[in-house]
Amino acid sequence: MSLRLVDLSQEIFQGMSVFPMHQKTFIMKNMTHEQNMEDTGSKALGFSARNLLMSEHCGTHSDGVWEYKPSGETIDKMPIEYFWGSAICIDLSHVPATRYIEPRDLEEAVRKSGQQIQRGDIVLMYTGHFDRNFGTDKWQTTYSGLSYDAAKWLAERGVVNIGVDAPAIDHPDDINFSGHLVCGEYDITNTENLCNLDKVVNRRFLYIGLPLKIRDGSGSPIRAVALLED
Repeated sequence: MSLRLVDLSQEIFQGMSVFPMHQKTFIMKNMTHEQNMEDTGSKALGFSARNLLMSEHCGTHSDGVWEYKPSGETIDKMPIEYFWGSAICIDLSHVPATRYIEPRDLEEAVRKSGQQIQRGDIVLMYTGHFDRNFGTDKWQTTYSGLSYDAAKWLAERGVVNIGVDAPAIDHPDDINFSGHLVCGEYDITNTENLCNLDKVVNRRFLYIGLPLKIRDGSGSPIRAVALLED
């Protein structure tokens, strides 16, 4: 048996696309090798570092329930099992951006995957949005998302983390933010801005996407990966 790691994370950089309600990303020089050598007096070695100013919801990230539910747990207090464990990725790339993902779409996608949803699973939704629209003006505006009933369908089956290769699990037209609303009702998380889901679609695998332990955090950037058995 051989194991293969698939990186499911987007790059973090100044100028990256960020959901409109969140802080833009800025990367600033802290010190250069030369400046540090001058400061320390060392003739042998200098250190370089940069400062990051970014949202807790920058790039590939997971949400703390508190983001969308005032009584919910912050990212540092949520069960760590919500961010790693057995996962499946289902194919919803045929669902057009003009409509919501509905329970019938999820049922059919799970059936075609040959997998079954188990309680405690992490479910990633391959919509194809990253492949089609990343880096374009459609990235933040034109993608599908979960209806309230579809999000509830997943939550009722014991899913603890709903992931997607789009800026949000909600449809851009949904001012009720139904996916997040359901996550709050069931005290579960969601993971957004994934990529490379085409490499894991219709598979079961070990998913790891651990958040930073940000005190009272509303969410955290993550390095999401899938460990596959080949």
